Amino acid sequence: MAEQRIPGIDPSAVPSGEGCAECLAGQDAGWWLHLRRCAECGHIGCCDSSPSQHATRHARESGHPFLASFEPGEDWLWNAETGEYYTGPALAPPLSRPDAQPSPGPSGRVPADWQSRLH
Repeated sequence: MAEQRIPGIDPSAVPSGEGCAECLAGQDAGWWLHLRRCAECGHIGCCDSSPSQHATRHARESGHPFLASFEPGEDWLWNAETGEYYTGPALAPPLSRPDAQPSPGPSGRVPADWQSRLH
């Protein structure tokens, strides 16, 4: 039996990189707490606890509502439009940031008082 296609989730989309695309490009605060992956296009953005919240911004601006964790050991999907968790198809690897990419990160750009800057 073929797996049912869920609109807004493309299991073949590969991650855009190893960290938040906007933070790595030096936009906004330039660092993250945790990473999220767009389940439709693979864009990697920072979580809503991070100062810049790039993953949710991407979801809203692109119309791609499903975000997956891009953290080691986490396997969940979140719909940014409905605020609900989902179970969906397996996404293309890699499924998380590499161990060398820290959380918070990226290395060398996280301020000493990072905990006071979280949402």
